[in-house]
Amino acid sequence: MNLHSMLEARAAEGKLLRVALIGAGKFGSMYLSQARRTPGIHLVAVADLDPARAKAALLGVGWPADRLGAQSLDEARRSGGTFLTDDTPAVIASDAVDIVVDATGSPAAGIAHVLACCKHGKHIVMVNVEADALAGPLLAKKAREAGIVYSLAYGDQPALICEMVDWARTAGFEVVAAGKGTKYLPAYHASTPDTVWQHYGLCAEEAQAGGMNAQMFNSFLDGTKSAIEMAAVSNACGLTPAEDGLAFPPCGVDDLARLLKPRADGGLLTHRGQVEVISCLERDGRPVFRDLRWGVYVTFAAGSDYVRRCFKEYGLVTDASGEYSSMYKPFHLIGLELGVSVASIGLRREPTGAATAWRGDVVATAKRALREGELLDGEGGFTVFGKLMPAAASVAGGYLPLGLAHRVRLRSSVAAGQPLRWSDVDVDARSQAVMFRREMEASLS
Repeated sequence: MNLHSMLEARAAEGKLLRVALIGAGKFGSMYLSQARRTPGIHLVAVADLDPARAKAALLGVGWPADRLGAQSLDEARRSGGTFLTDDTPAVIASDAVDIVVDATGSPAAGIAHVLACCKHGKHIVMVNVEADALAGPLLAKKAREAGIVYSLAYGDQPALICEMVDWARTAGFEVVAAGKGTKYLPAYHASTPDTVWQHYGLCAEEAQAGGMNAQMFNSFLDGTKSAIEMAAVSNACGLTPAEDGLAFPPCGVDDLARLLKPRADGGLLTHRGQVEVISCLERDGRPVFRDLRWGVYVTFAAGSDYVRRCFKEYGLVTDASGEYSSMYKPFHLIGLELGVSVASIGLRREPTGAATAWRGDVVATAKRALREGELLDGEGGFTVFGKLMPAAASVAGGYLPLGLAHRVRLRSSVAAGQPLRWSDVDVDARSQAVMFRREMEASLS
């Protein structure tokens, strides 16, 4: 609770946290808008495939143009300015940088960036939850062995859920379930970039005018992003998915304790200690009363008559037995909150969430009947969606991780709704991402 005062002290001493951002898209831009207002922070570099886009993002969120003229990393370090470049390896290797923020969204790039940070001794904030879902447990292990901090990104829902889980356990409560809200109907699993905007109440022209990417927004709708984020939570918090993956039950905040408890006690969970995503829509499309579409939650157990009485005395909403209650946060501010991770890493050497073991995985699942020879197009595309399952079941089934289902060709046909297997696709076995993932799978085989 004193990160801000610690940042102010670092600013007064001139010992700024030197940060480099990789990827100046929406999330990165949101962080940039706040980094310039945060004491104790020096944004040394922004690396992007298009440095002109990075400059436009910085100017668009209020950075003064005269702070963006550094011609090298060393000049940026000396002058207090920011260097714009497309040379990410040089940024990670530079002595001018202490903390790297990966906001690329590319699983393969994320793995490469973490391994480079391990080599060069740089802490890393992993906005790139796609890479974390693909290989986070092994990435976090490599980081610990290298003596650096690997962290989920505060502001994104997984890190906020990790915080709530930690709060509950630190207070002595058993965590029964944790997760987030979203907009979900079963039909959304078949959604494609061509159909996505009708579900958001937009036309394609309106979305294009707003700079909205159809495939990215579709990954939120078709269940893929939820699966990815809950894999990260599962692996970081010691919680496990149900065997059938996410159920997306309709649920408002007043019903969390009633529904997000074990089936044996009248709830919906298959077991205690489960990740689950709740929908803001009833199955007939009606809105859920007091939904949690933008927020996160945790349900927990009292464990004693005394605590049940305390729940009642202090007005907590519980189930009928008084045993189960919940806490929730109604909103998340995405990149606007990312500075909490930067400060936590730089000042305390503590992550805001990181995998501790491999418990949850996201497998590529056919949106429709897929034919031999088709090219898969990955997250949010026309061919597959991501389904959450226990990691042990994924490895035992030989299933293809969602993060590697991009620009690979099918060797066999796959029925709609079926998970794909490694044997169904032609992959480049020599690629760094494939070899790294295979190394992680070997630990469970």
